[in-house]
Amino acid sequence: MEDLSIQYVNLEQSENLERHRTVGFNGANALVVRRGAPFRISVGLKGRPFNPTTDSLRIKVMLGPLFVIMPVTLPKKTPSSSWNAYINTHGLNPLNPSIFISSPASASVGWYKFQLDVLTLDGQRSQAFGKFILLCNPWCSEDAVYLPCEEQRKEYVQSDSGLLFMGTAKNLVSRPWSFDQYEPGVLESCLNLLQVSPQHQKNTRMDCLNLNNPVYISRVVSAMINCEDDRGVLKGNWSGDYKQGNHPSKWTGSGDILKQWARSGYQPVKYGQCWVFAAVMCTVMRVLGIPCRVVTNFNSAHDTNGNLVIEEYYSETGTKLNLSQDSIWNFHVWVECWMTRRDVGSEMDGWQVLDPTPQERSGGVFCCGPAPVKAIRSQRIDLLYDIPFVHAEVNADVHTIIVSQGQMVSFSKDKDKVGSLICTKAVGLPRLQNITADYKYVKSPTSTPSSRSSTISKDSTLRRAVLSKGVSVVLALDKSPVVGEPICFTVKVMNQQSVSKMMKVHFNAQAKEYNHNPSDTFWDKNGVIQLAPMEVKVLQQQILSAQYVDVVGDNLINLAVVLEDMASHERVLTSEEFNIASPELTIQVADEDSVVPKKEHTATISFTNPFSQPVSGLLTVEGAGLMHKVHFSMPSLRPGMRVEQDIKFLPSMVGVKMLQASLSLSEININIRGFKMVSINSI
Repeated sequence: MEDLSIQYVNLEQSENLERHRTVGFNGANALVVRRGAPFRISVGLKGRPFNPTTDSLRIKVMLGPLFVIMPVTLPKKTPSSSWNAYINTHGLNPLNPSIFISSPASASVGWYKFQLDVLTLDGQRSQAFGKFILLCNPWCSEDAVYLPCEEQRKEYVQSDSGLLFMGTAKNLVSRPWSFDQYEPGVLESCLNLLQVSPQHQKNTRMDCLNLNNPVYISRVVSAMINCEDDRGVLKGNWSGDYKQGNHPSKWTGSGDILKQWARSGYQPVKYGQCWVFAAVMCTVMRVLGIPCRVVTNFNSAHDTNGNLVIEEYYSETGTKLNLSQDSIWNFHVWVECWMTRRDVGSEMDGWQVLDPTPQERSGGVFCCGPAPVKAIRSQRIDLLYDIPFVHAEVNADVHTIIVSQGQMVSFSKDKDKVGSLICTKAVGLPRLQNITADYKYVKSPTSTPSSRSSTISKDSTLRRAVLSKGVSVVLALDKSPVVGEPICFTVKVMNQQSVSKMMKVHFNAQAKEYNHNPSDTFWDKNGVIQLAPMEVKVLQQQILSAQYVDVVGDNLINLAVVLEDMASHERVLTSEEFNIASPELTIQVADEDSVVPKKEHTATISFTNPFSQPVSGLLTVEGAGLMHKVHFSMPSLRPGMRVEQDIKFLPSMVGVKMLQASLSLSEININIRGFKMVSINSI
């Protein structure tokens, strides 16, 4: 009888990528498929034709030290919980049969190898080898990460760009970010992250078994994004000294970070802060097939002693003091991943908080989560993982204390400041979605600020009112501050009593980073006002741009007003923390309704100098799936002058992609950004 042997194995790349919704990974050096669904390979045989009644095929699938051997059978119903393979007898080509390999919906993710054997009755044997990458499958109802809504799957798994929200709740900044999951080398870096984890190094077999569980995967990734306990991706730095690496605000996407980490032999990339940690984790989770979104919590508490109280101290002249171990970050960024929680009960299925920013240890390592959002809202602190810590971040009370000569002279309480707005990018739209009510009970609907505009409506004007026994005071910004313009604000003082009052007034402004107490005062003003019985006085104030220009950039402003009754020495304080909005770059795409793959298109980026001095800088333009990163030098631009830069881009695939630009100014410590969502249509 003539020999029968395997000549080749065709992984049918284009068909399988389309079927498994992994077309973006076309450049990977292995077939990328999702668990719980079959993929087809075709086998080229030589010698005599294949006879399914006398010849047999067998496949061995291997992940690290784990393997399973399965016969290739005729199509039949098999348990979805086990690996199986079957041959397509419909239209069978005896020299080129098709084999379907199906993994269980609970298979471990990772880089698989397979061995195909053909066996004959007389003992002849021929082998062929191949490899494939297996990811989670949000399209499979039996998968623990199944997400029913197709629009959400497009946003939270397939989208390779998004917005990160920063600044303050009432004047937030939407920052473009490229997740880059389809860029060359990113998929491999994400899979390598699992293999260099301490869990994998300590017990490879057990780790490979556990990589079937998104709860386990998410904890490994949360720990591996920071480098505190392992060979993680990013080194955190909040010191202000970034000479040994990149300033965290310079990063624009995850791809550069992940590829630099892999190229360096898994040395931590310098440097990251919370939004960088979260955005890189979002990339890794989307690559692995676990739905993920980036979430911002405005006025995020770090409660070090677990009493759900944050103390803030001020001097009698309105200087904020660094006297507490607790802190409030103006914003803090983490991620949510979608999964079932069989370990804590199905009522906790859905979005889970994961925070890769190293703050506190969980199970002995710097990671956080997955904490069910439903458990945070219902205060189920008995459940896994880290629910009390996240609950405090969104629900702690704030106690404001004025001290004079070491003594407390004023005290007030605010139950609404912490967790004032929790948001994420809306599905399919370049704006925010308010998800505060998912985390906490909200007394009334929170108005949704614009994610693009620097103008604030009268209904949402920044204001904070404080009432003492005799005087109440309201601080309001007249409009959202914009770089290059004065900061204008109004203080309304109301005498609540039927006696005249002489009041000392102290104004104080300090610059602050989003996660630190303020630095030294850069502007202050003092005065005395007299209030007749029941009188209301309005004080108009402004801080000129020349007075704050040295503290702009990524800084925020802490503005405080202290009134002191000169007779009773009773004091009342009101304060507001706010960011100064930067101008934006404008991006226009020529014939934007006619953008198609594999054809060069043109975009124009423009900038008008709003500053009172000439500026120059470096313009960087990039777009995953559109173009590689390019740099342009911008010559000195006089105040009020406009400059335009044309760039060419070549889309690689159909879909919505983000074109983003960043202008780093030489004269002022500020980055000016802009982005444009580009729809690439089929030809």
